Amino acid sequence: MIYETEDELLFKAREAHGKTFREIDQYSRLNNTRATGALGQIVEESFFEYKVNSNAEADFSNLGIELKVTPFKQNNNKSLSAKERLVLNIINYMTEAEKSFYESSFWKKNQKLLLMFYEWKKEVDRGDYKIIETILFKYPEEDLAVIKSDWTLIQAKIQAGLAHELSEGDTLYLGACTKGANKNSLREQPFSDEHAMQRAYSLKQSYMTALVRQYISKEKLVHFSSLEELQEKSIEQLLNERFEPFIGMTMEEMALRLNIQINPRNRSAVPNLISALLGVKGTKLDQIAEFAKANIQFKTVRVQQNGRPKESMSFKNIDFEEIVREQWEDSYIRNYFVETQILFVVFQFDEQGVLRFKNIKLWHMPMQTIERELYEYWAEVRKVLDEGVILTKTKKGVENNFPKSDFNGVAHVRPKGADGNDKVQLPDGQSITKQCYWLNASYIGRIVSDIEE
Repeated sequence: MIYETEDELLFKAREAHGKTFREIDQYSRLNNTRATGALGQIVEESFFEYKVNSNAEADFSNLGIELKVTPFKQNNNKSLSAKERLVLNIINYMTEAEKSFYESSFWKKNQKLLLMFYEWKKEVDRGDYKIIETILFKYPEEDLAVIKSDWTLIQAKIQAGLAHELSEGDTLYLGACTKGANKNSLREQPFSDEHAMQRAYSLKQSYMTALVRQYISKEKLVHFSSLEELQEKSIEQLLNERFEPFIGMTMEEMALRLNIQINPRNRSAVPNLISALLGVKGTKLDQIAEFAKANIQFKTVRVQQNGRPKESMSFKNIDFEEIVREQWEDSYIRNYFVETQILFVVFQFDEQGVLRFKNIKLWHMPMQTIERELYEYWAEVRKVLDEGVILTKTKKGVENNFPKSDFNGVAHVRPKGADGNDKVQLPDGQSITKQCYWLNASYIGRIVSDIEE
């Protein structure tokens, strides 16, 4: 059937609400394949009744609308999030290098998306997943400004003969994710003899989570920047402009300038300062649209007079059952650093021992570090778990044989619990104080060493 209008197509799509994929599936795809895209193919083939294809144009070409069937999930805290990034079309390095944004394969295929959301549940068979919501999505102008910038960066790497160095961490909303069965899924690129991993355009998981929050959870996200600003400057440039007037101030002086009350010893002090100086006073940072969609998470760094951080930086407590099950490509720690932009908010002690705001740095871990040092760290934790954790009583408590801060200069394992009695069980049945992923203080020091006051 040819749908003549957007409303006609949307009306048809919404007939699927509340239906399971088993109810929709007319051609036994659930029984015949476990392929990643099988659920989307069921909707294409059995619901909209058109042949599965890999055409360059959009699925509903007369309307310029591409169909995407995508999962969301409920988190432990009852909030909703996207389960994964939204993979779009394969990037043809040979042709994309010559295009303008509006001529690009990304834009021609994905300028309008019919998004059909289904709820993923761990304990539910995939045939029983239900389609919950459908939206006809057109990029807001503020988002499109960022996406254009992301696309331009991807194209610039291709034009420089560096398609093999593309990384999802390069960009904010629009990613270039790997797409292929394995590391041998390679493609030619136009300005280098080196073959590059096959990649596809994708909307990042954080961007998709923002859509889930907006359209399913009905949350309201707030912009700290205007459309005009985003069309002229990057998010990083705008953040630098907002923070620059406060360089050299104490937290109390920053709060006075911003007309807010804070307790510098309280964990909420820095996020309250950030929201106020961004002009969205009282807004939680994860409700700032640019932060939510780009997965920008802040970390406070306190450095001594000599520029060295006072302490290492903690992240998530290690789920030992999870780490023994996961593969590196899908591991928590790899995905975290691939997908996360970290806003370092740096304070430094002056000669009188007073802590003053130094500056910020928007950073993501280089892919070379992720695939080398971070992988080495993750593999060592796995090795210790596989071979057996050795717990040794000492005068200071109980030591273990997980990697220490001198392991590879980047990361280590260290306890992070309420006290020594805050324990979890290891896969081998032993109990251990809760352990956490940490980045070394010396590594953090190198990251922020080029910050100028």
